[in-house]
Amino acid sequence: LGLAIPTSYGQSLHVTPTSSGFLEWSSFDENKNIWFSAKFDLANLNVVSTSDETIAKTLVTLLLEANTQNPLLLTDSDGFQIETRLTFPKVWGLGTSSTLINNLAQWARVDAYQLLWNAFGGSGYDIACAQHNSPITYQLKDGEPNVEEINFAPNFKNSLFFVYLNQKQSSKEAIANYREQPFDKSELVKSISSITQKMIDASTLSGFEVLMEEHEALLSEVLHLKPIKQQLFPDYFGMIKSLGAWGGDFVLATGDDKTISYFKSKGYNTVIPYSKMVL
Repeated sequence: LGLAIPTSYGQSLHVTPTSSGFLEWSSFDENKNIWFSAKFDLANLNVVSTSDETIAKTLVTLLLEANTQNPLLLTDSDGFQIETRLTFPKVWGLGTSSTLINNLAQWARVDAYQLLWNAFGGSGYDIACAQHNSPITYQLKDGEPNVEEINFAPNFKNSLFFVYLNQKQSSKEAIANYREQPFDKSELVKSISSITQKMIDASTLSGFEVLMEEHEALLSEVLHLKPIKQQLFPDYFGMIKSLGAWGGDFVLATGDDKTISYFKSKGYNTVIPYSKMVL
């Protein structure tokens, strides 16, 4: 059982039908600059031109999978102009891929989870976040997503901060590393689920911090990685918990009015208070 909180940052997708015979794609960053573009032959999705071959191939994989699930998607049109727009720096790892998959699935009228699993793999919790506007719990039960909207508004939220670690983690690699580790999965699931429920119910910051530490210790043992606080911030006065791909992207830190200056002094300039990050 995982606790997931949708962010106020996101990504939009806008589709305009054309008569060009091509699928023309443009991706804009948070500064409204194009960071990726491609032109595909609508008949077979062959790449006609692109700014990045690797991204174009990934996109073709997604489009072909969407078209497999809905064969009318590409055959029922003479062309498309598609634009995606981010409201956060793509290096943050806040869900550039998952929001794209969710948006593509909505446009294609297909199942976003199947699109994710068939194209990339992963748990699907980030797809659930893209589909909800409030905190949720997420769990896979017999391979099916189980999502529940919950009330999570801790009275200590002003003591919570999200810190970007200046390094984008690969979710694919992190998932592969997790799956390679030999451990009792059912026991881990049981322990983590228990911690998640206690975190949701936590009424004090100190109680929440104890749970953060327990969570880090459990995953540290399973992944054979040092907790991020030990690695990078041993002198920090609050508690720190990894988020997303373990050991990269963002961390959750507890703290006070000295927190932002502490992390900035260490070279970590993106420190976002809880209230600004959460939708």
